[in-house]
Amino acid sequence: MHQNSIKEKYITLLSTFTEDINLIEKNWLEIEKAYSSPKRKYHNLKHIENMMIELKEVENDIENKEAVVLAIYYHDIIYNPLKNNNELKSAELAVKRLAELGIDKIIIKECERHIISTKSHEATSSMDSNYLIDIDMAILGKEWSTYQEYMEGVRAEYSIYPDFIYNKGRKKVLNHFLNGDLFLTSTFQKKYEDQAQKNIKNEIALLS
Repeated sequence: MHQNSIKEKYITLLSTFTEDINLIEKNWLEIEKAYSSPKRKYHNLKHIENMMIELKEVENDIENKEAVVLAIYYHDIIYNPLKNNNELKSAELAVKRLAELGIDKIIIKECERHIISTKSHEATSSMDSNYLIDIDMAILGKEWSTYQEYMEGVRAEYSIYPDFIYNKGRKKVLNHFLNGDLFLTSTFQKKYEDQAQKNIKNEIALLS
């Protein structure tokens, strides 16, 4: 899947809600610009592509696919490593843009809930949210070489912090992952849990 493909998927989906192709294109360009920022070394369009690939594997288990797909596109549209309200701001922008596009209020509400759920990565009452969280976290269970690229990308995004500050904060996050449920659905647990445990422990060792 390439950038053109995720653009086409976005335009195709939005075209089912509005015939205003200029407005759809305007919204896509906003997404593309946000995720193409040179400061984004991991939370970029490639991340969106990878999430769409993961979604394809479980789409038959998703109750409202449109809301999940829209959440994938918008969940990191606001991303500032210095802020802790990125998910909330991303959700707010998604609600505004999707309302302008005339999308059903129920879909918008679900999309908003899905995006906000990616902040805590904790189980929710919505299986669609749980799947979205797992799709977002799937990188943790990839082969080590791929995980290393993710690890280096995240570090680059936090390059403003010196190692002694970053390493402490990163280890706290990683230990939080290990002490909780890495994945919330049985599908992702079976597919990625074991490798994710190994990857996270390896990273913690490198940070020590």
